[in-house]
Amino acid sequence: MSRTPGDGPHASGGAPTLSRRVSWFLLVFGAWSWVIWITFVKNLWKDGSGLAFDDAGDPTAYFWVHLLLAVTSFVLGTVIGVIGLRGVRRWRGVAGAGTAE
Repeated sequence: MSRTPGDGPHASGGAPTLSRRVSWFLLVFGAWSWVIWITFVKNLWKDGSGLAFDDAGDPTAYFWVHLLLAVTSFVLGTVIGVIGLRGVRRWRGVAGAGTAE
């Protein structure tokens, strides 16, 4: 299916939008971030090597730095995933609008 300048998400004349491929990539990246970083925090929390918690059971600097890294990455992954979801929804709306007639 070929596109013309009047088709697709660019038809509104607004800001440039993401391609279908990039939208899906960002959406999958956001979902992957949820899986990876939630698993990382679970493993960090259960760490028995002595890196994350000292002998008294208190969190160490290693724990706090890695928790901050995980939370930051989780938030950024969520934002990226939402951007991808909006792009996918926009493309699906365009595809649905073309077949409704």
